[in-house]
Amino acid sequence: MLNKKNNKQNNNNSNKKLPKFNFYWIYGIVAVLLIGINLMNFNGFYTKKIEENQLWEWIEKKKVQQVEIINNSEVKVYINKKYANDPEFTNNGKNKNNYQYSFEIPKDYSAELYQKLLERAQKNKKEGISNENNFKVNSRTEENFGREIIYWIIFFGIMIAIWSFFMRRVSGGGGAGGQIFNIGKSKAQMFGQGKSTNVTFDNVAGLQEAKEEVREIVDFLKNPKKYTALGAKIPKGALLVGPPGTGKTLIAKAVAGEAKVPFFSLSGSDFVEMFVGVGASRVRDLFKQAKEKSPCIIFIDEIDAIGRARGKNPNMGSNDERENTLNQLLTEMDGFGTNSGVIILAATNRADILDRALMRAGRFDRQIYVDMPDLNERKEIFEVHLKPLKLEKKLDKDFLARQTPGFSGADIANICNEAALIAARKKKQTVQKQDFLDAVDRIIGGLEKKNKIITKEEKKTIAYHEAGHATVSWMLEHANPLVKVTIVPRGRSLGAAWYLPEERSLNTTEQILDEMCAALGGRAAESIIFNKISTGALSDLEKVTKQAMAMVTIYGLDEKIGNVSYYDSQNQGYGFTKPYSEETAKIIDQEIKKIIDGQYERAKAILKKHEDKLHQLANKLLETEVIFKEDLEVIFGKRPFEKEVVKKDENDKEAPNEEKTSSKKSA
Repeated sequence: MLNKKNNKQNNNNSNKKLPKFNFYWIYGIVAVLLIGINLMNFNGFYTKKIEENQLWEWIEKKKVQQVEIINNSEVKVYINKKYANDPEFTNNGKNKNNYQYSFEIPKDYSAELYQKLLERAQKNKKEGISNENNFKVNSRTEENFGREIIYWIIFFGIMIAIWSFFMRRVSGGGGAGGQIFNIGKSKAQMFGQGKSTNVTFDNVAGLQEAKEEVREIVDFLKNPKKYTALGAKIPKGALLVGPPGTGKTLIAKAVAGEAKVPFFSLSGSDFVEMFVGVGASRVRDLFKQAKEKSPCIIFIDEIDAIGRARGKNPNMGSNDERENTLNQLLTEMDGFGTNSGVIILAATNRADILDRALMRAGRFDRQIYVDMPDLNERKEIFEVHLKPLKLEKKLDKDFLARQTPGFSGADIANICNEAALIAARKKKQTVQKQDFLDAVDRIIGGLEKKNKIITKEEKKTIAYHEAGHATVSWMLEHANPLVKVTIVPRGRSLGAAWYLPEERSLNTTEQILDEMCAALGGRAAESIIFNKISTGALSDLEKVTKQAMAMVTIYGLDEKIGNVSYYDSQNQGYGFTKPYSEETAKIIDQEIKKIIDGQYERAKAILKKHEDKLHQLANKLLETEVIFKEDLEVIFGKRPFEKEVVKKDENDKEAPNEEKTSSKKSA
């Protein structure tokens, strides 16, 4: 039984993993040996250190056989063999040369000591002391080539170690021999083979169409026979296009988590380097690795860093490093060679500047547009980001989704986090509805400036300005419904009116004109009440000017210009010339001014008709600084315009220059 137990223990010990051999162990062993040899005395063991007065004491007792001065710095003392077994000497080991003691002396003292020792030896001879009891004195130079060699080896070893350290730091990584020769290697991070992002399609809220397109690519890699049986071929690439913060990179992370194939992830800037040819070399190395591990997926984030259209930069020639990198990428994606089993997934928010050769079918077969989330998608996104928060029981998620039109997924995540921070700052136990409203104000309007110095006249002007916006928008059918009005300074604004824009797919002339009229209501109120205007309408004027210009030059909504659009959807550019004549330019300027002036007069007419209610609203603002929709209903009554929400059709497309906002800020 004992033998069996011992055998089991031996087997268990043998099964224990031994430490892996490391090549640096050899360096350590060699270093220890060199240091040991250096510390060893080549003529024997270490000698015992004594003081000079001990030497003269032994000379008096006739126990010294010989004294040597080595290199004018060290004194070696040889003991007479007759006294080697004395108790005071037996504690120190002997060696072949029979010396056991030594001490160091300054070089400038060596000649004096040597002279003293000679005089003492001669004195002993004169006193008739035999040679056996007298001691000999000599001085010699001893060269130790082994020690010098060790010193040089250690010196060069330190220099090589320092050089290797700096080379690794410069080349940006470790590895034997440094990375200076690996500068052209790909910097892609590979997922798969046990390494995952832990993100799946279930973690991506909304974006149903985009997820369906990408999921099909993942499904093709998992079940290729399902598609190849019908003669279908896998798409070579998919390009995710959309505004910032809409979830393009998140979809790529979900693909990395879902796909059971190697997933290479890198940024477009990873190909950019100051050295000539490095970008193209990294592209070649990336696709070489991908081919070896196919089927696989390559994800290039912010591909516009290397995919910008060629020949558009007049300062750099057509042969600059970035274009060489792009040329190599084009060749690898769809060139003379084959890339079977390698799928390219890329993301950008600047698809308009990408090279047309990069966008063609055969390289990126699919272009997936990731748009801003609509009402239902915003609700789904809120549900994802509200899970880790401790919320009040009756929090209306539909209300939060309605309060954030035009917000991206990243904006919604920021709102949820900001609301939790605000609740913690107020020492609340749960995150409440008002915390989310404050978070929206904080993100859109900026930080509240409680100590900003504003005179009474300025505050009154701001109150009537914001009341003018609220009054005109309340009386117009197509203006966005008002949520609240505030004269609390935030960021660069002195006051703001918050609206709830509709989820529109199309804008009519009447709708745009009503929005322009509401935006000009602030300046119109200043003109009516104070008979003067201020600079507070800067953001309003900027907005209405852009809208009027879009009506005339882009959407063809002006009767005099007609059904003509000067919008460049392909971003080809018109160089230094305008796409219309000087005569047409004058007409455009006149029509823009005519539209703005018309809406300004219209806003004035509405305010004059309801001037008494304008005064009530402004006084309420001066009293409370913030008023809500309910306060306007008390003053104006119920808003007569009811809006019917119609589901968006798949074939409808949003206008290219439409901008959704949820607030109007006064500069």
